[in-house]
Amino acid sequence: MVLAIFLGIEVISNVPSVLHTPLMSGANAISGVIIIGGIILVGHANLNHFSIELILGILAMLFGTLNVAGGFAVTDRMLEMFKKKKK
Repeated sequence: MVLAIFLGIEVISNVPSVLHTPLMSGANAISGVIIIGGIILVGHANLNHFSIELILGILAMLFGTLNVAGGFAVTDRMLEMFKKKKK
């Protein structure tokens, strides 16, 4: 696990800034799949009482939505860096 951490830091630090936006979009797509999985999990849960499926589904939708919204905010901010500034 420690090797994976160091490898991840090395890979991410060597990615040019031009590629950060497409990589963030890919992360948003993965989080979108997690949101859909959470919706399916909540749809199959028994809504009469709290079950592990209901709790996990709600958490997946919540954290997936936070990740997508944060990813779009970061992507928008990075794209602003590449726009020409008005004088």
